[in-house]
Amino acid sequence: MFKLPSGVDIHNLIDDLRVFSWEASDILLHYSKILKNPNYAKEIINTKDDSEPVTVADLAVNDLIIKKINKNYKEVDWHILSEENVKTVSDNINPNSKWIWVLDPLDGTKDFIQGTENYAMHLALNYKKKPGIGLVLIPEKDELWITDSKNVWCERKDGLTSKASLQNNKPLREMTIVTSKNHRNATLRNLINKVGFKRINVMGSIGCKVASILRGECDIYICCSLPGKSSPKDWDFAAPEAILRAAGGAITNIDNEELCYGTKNYKQGGIIIASSDKQTHKNLCLQIKEIIMKNNLYDFGS
Repeated sequence: MFKLPSGVDIHNLIDDLRVFSWEASDILLHYSKILKNPNYAKEIINTKDDSEPVTVADLAVNDLIIKKINKNYKEVDWHILSEENVKTVSDNINPNSKWIWVLDPLDGTKDFIQGTENYAMHLALNYKKKPGIGLVLIPEKDELWITDSKNVWCERKDGLTSKASLQNNKPLREMTIVTSKNHRNATLRNLINKVGFKRINVMGSIGCKVASILRGECDIYICCSLPGKSSPKDWDFAAPEAILRAAGGAITNIDNEELCYGTKNYKQGGIIIASSDKQTHKNLCLQIKEIIMKNNLYDFGS
């Protein structure tokens, strides 16, 4: 059961998070518009490392969300783990703290730079290392997915709401898989070919991928991290997991084990599967693992 710190009201908290998120949306849309002009693009990109780019937009949203939470909840005993701050302040975060905010101010930075719509802000509140409250903001689609740990809904900036529409009880080969645009690898490509999914959708941002499952556009997402290569981190999965799980879907590793947050380097490695139906998720994991082992697609011993 998800529990809030003493004195924090869930309704007031969601109201605040809603306001913070739409302010973040304004920032991201502002810089997205600037990036469309190549004369100004270099001023927005804040690093020379093309493999892990950071933009002024990442940093501005990071600063906004952290300041808002700290200002509005000065006396609350929780910490904030952010992708942009982890290198400088992670030593001050006790991974065993009961409550930790997990923030990715701009998930899908490469897509953001490339001018696609597939970028998002993730914000989750973990209790005892499990995400409960979660928000996934997709500015270009005017979508804010929210879970209060029990209910899930999508809001527009004008206040209109809609519900998730998960597709259930589909055979594996009848499913639409959503996969990465900028992080594809041969192992995952071979797996997708062996399964023979009905359709393949390609997009960036894990939050955007999970939202496509929530809308009923896709059925499954597989993240395949290769040994010795980069892996997604806690901030990539915490908010999407909270929302998909509360909506009736599931995100686990390939052995149907829950993701573990707050580990060393915050890595979420191996093979992770997100699907639209928690009732059939275990069987999906079994089927996919059998295909991998039969075709020797992945070294589980590494």
